[in-house]
Amino acid sequence: MSKKKSTNKSQEKTVRSINNNVRSSVRKLNPILKGIVGKKVDIAIRDLQFSEKRITRDIRKTISSAVANAENNFQYDIDKLVVKEAYCGKKIIMKRFRPRAKGRAAPILKPYSSVTIILSEAKKMESHGSKS
Repeated sequence: MSKKKSTNKSQEKTVRSINNNVRSSVRKLNPILKGIVGKKVDIAIRDLQFSEKRITRDIRKTISSAVANAENNFQYDIDKLVVKEAYCGKKIIMKRFRPRAKGRAAPILKPYSSVTIILSEAKKMESHGSKS
């Protein structure tokens, strides 16, 4: 007997943007991506704008692409968008060699990564009672 797959109609739509072949290693990208998860989109873009890391320009570009996807494809309100997930994965590694002393060669590894940003619309928080 097989299990029936339950379909949840109230499941929220998510918007995804993938940037392949970003010229940086996963090790350098992960701390930046962990810093923007859970933030509103405009705050995440602002934080990336004031970062001194070179790679934040590509991450900002990916977030802006996800926002454009949300606006055009799903008619989401831009002000309510939140970064639900942000992660990266390994891609190719370009291998180059640098000449060294006595005819030897030292490898130079140039890693590439893929950045994935997933946005979702923030739900309204219901307040119970009144604050005085």
